[in-house]
Parts: sequence; structure tokens; C-alpha cells
Amino acid sequence: MKLIVIGLGQCGGRIADEFARLNRRAHANRGLSIITGAYAVNTDIADLSGLITINPNTERILIGGKKTQGHGVGKINELGAEIAHEDADKIIDIIRRTEGFAETDAFLLIASAGGGTGSGTISVFSQYIKERYVDKPVYNLIILPFEHEVQTEDRTVYNVATCLKSAYLVADAIFLIDNQRYIMKDSPLTQNLAHINQSIVNPFFNLLCAGEEKKPQYIGAKILDAGDIIQTLVGWTALGYGQSETRGFKPFSGSKDFRDKASETQRGSYALDQALSSLSVKCNPLDCKRALYLISAPAKEISVDIIKELGGYIKNIAPEAIIRSGDYPRDKGTVDVTLILSELNDMEKVRNYFSRTINLISEIKRRQEGSVNTQRSIDISINDIPSLL
Repeated sequence: MKLIVIGLGQCGGRIADEFARLNRRAHANRGLSIITGAYAVNTDIADLSGLITINPNTERILIGGKKTQGHGVGKINELGAEIAHEDADKIIDIIRRTEGFAETDAFLLIASAGGGTGSGTISVFSQYIKERYVDKPVYNLIILPFEHEVQTEDRTVYNVATCLKSAYLVADAIFLIDNQRYIMKDSPLTQNLAHINQSIVNPFFNLLCAGEEKKPQYIGAKILDAGDIIQTLVGWTALGYGQSETRGFKPFSGSKDFRDKASETQRGSYALDQALSSLSVKCNPLDCKRALYLISAPAKEISVDIIKELGGYIKNIAPEAIIRSGDYPRDKGTVDVTLILSELNDMEKVRNYFSRTINLISEIKRRQEGSVNTQRSIDISINDIPSLL
């Protein structure tokens, strides 16, 4: 699968930079192209200057210069949305001139939900791109803030809720990423952020490469390509990745005995358990309507038993899901499992943001009107959250 990746705001730009590096890795190690274009869009010049891989001449895009003088929107995502409406044609024109655009299967727009530029622009740009390119899905990858940001900054909570509601109304699917699940305690902030960005992007590597593989020895018995991914991705989506080490075959043995087969299946199950425990956002698999898993390992390690074990396990935890799967006989020394749970009906994390924002809006109205009688009972509904569109 080939993507055009657009990072919005500081966080989105840095993750888009990681995707650009991922494409270089795919090209160098596997001779494949999985990212046809990687762009960073921001209202802040300094944030754009801090990127490494994305081309500074053609792929770093400053918007809203007249309104922000290149210094950002100050966490006001309504201003970010206003700028996005004004500069949408600039983004569309740059996308249209992307080399290899005709081969692109989908768009992936990335932003932090708690900031200003990314939070405000992601839904607006998604809407414009969907209207212009109706045959290509538009996916959002949205980063949820750290717990300390949620506890201390009301504006962050408000931004998250308005961003999530607006994105949900336009994007074909939304990968939710909870920053808190990737944090390394007692590590410097810069190191933590770099680790988190890599952890977010790495699970996409085999997933995107599998359907683009050209060498016969690396093509799976059951290929998982762009069509399978597109049919799986709908609405709220969680992504997980797990890995276990392989032991290989005993020297000069012609076949596996029952011990080898049992160990092989256990390694696959362990990798799947890791993928489940490292899901990008806390969710209940019972609420999942679509699921996908990809196993990547040396060809001799991918047996019918391991595929059956993984498929059965996912069916047990997500009994209502349509499950798609594939194998990718590539990685040496490890069994890797990439897992997607999509069309999640109830997301507790999202519900909590909506609830807190509704309470916050009611409190602000109460203060403005100067009467406690204006506060109403809260019905947690997406309709109560303002839209940025």
C-alpha cells in the first residue's frame, strides 16, 4: 500500500518525518516505495526548521503567514481551522504535483489532538481532499495528549474533543494514538518523544510493504494488500505490533517434531499477545467490527497451525468482527504480528473527552451568565461538541 502522508502542526510534522525515514528504510532494505509523498504543514517556521528528512524546499509548507507571522496559532484550534480553509488550495496544489501520485492508494493526515495547528487543520484538510479525490480514502492519525496535559490544561481537553468530533465527521478511519501508553519514565523529554514517534510509525512498515513486494520468495501465500486494508479501516481504529524471536531449525533435521511445532505456535501467540497489549489506544476488542492481522517471519516459521491459532484467538476476542489476514515471509530471526482493530463502536477515551468538554462548556456559560441555574444535566453526545468544519 502506498500513502501520501501529511503531518500537520509540530507533532504531525515530526511523525511525517518518521514516515519519510520509514520509506527510505523500505527503499534501502527491500527496494520498495511505500510513501509517495511526505509533507509537513505548519503555521510555525521554527517547528518546520526542526525536521530532518522531509525536503525543506518542496515538502515543508508554511500556512497562515499573514495571521501568525510564522509563530503559530497559540493553541487556538479555531484559528488553525480558519487558516486551513483559507490555504486549502495551496495544499491541494502541492498534493497534485506529487511524483507518483497516480500510484497512491490513500492519504494519511497526522496531527496532535491537543495542539492548535494540527488539531484545527486536520479535519478541514481531510474534507477538502475527500471532495477533490473521491476515489482515494482519507485516514487520520490523531495523537492524544499526555495525562499531565489533560489534568492541567482545559484548553487541551477542549481541543481534543473538537478535533475528534470534526475528524470523525469526515475521515474514512481514525487511528487513535494515546501518548501515555508509550511513555518511558525517568527518560529525558526529547528522548521520550523520539521513542514515541518511532513506536507510532514502526507498525506500519510490514503492513505497507507486504502488498508492494515484488520478489517471489517474499510474497506470502495469502497476500495482504491495499484492498484488504481499505476494507478493514472504518471509524475509530487501534493499531498494535508484537514481536518474538525465532530459534530456527535444528541442523540437518529434515522435518519438525511436535516440540518444534508447539514452540512455533507459541512464538506466534506471544507476538499476538504483545500486539494486543501494545494497542495504540485502550479499547475493548468486543466492540470491534473489523480486524486485520499480518504475520511476518521466515517462510519456514509460517505454518498452517500458526495461522489457525492466531485467527482463532482473534475470533474469540472479537467475535463480531470481519477478520482479514495475511502472511509476509520476510523478517529473519523474529516473528512479527501487526494487528488492526477497526470500526470500534464505543471508545471510553473519546467518551471521556466529550464528557469533560461538555462540562467545561457548561461551566464557561454559567460563569458568563453569572448564574448557577444555567447549568444543565449533561447528556454525553457528540452533538454537544462544537465542530471545526
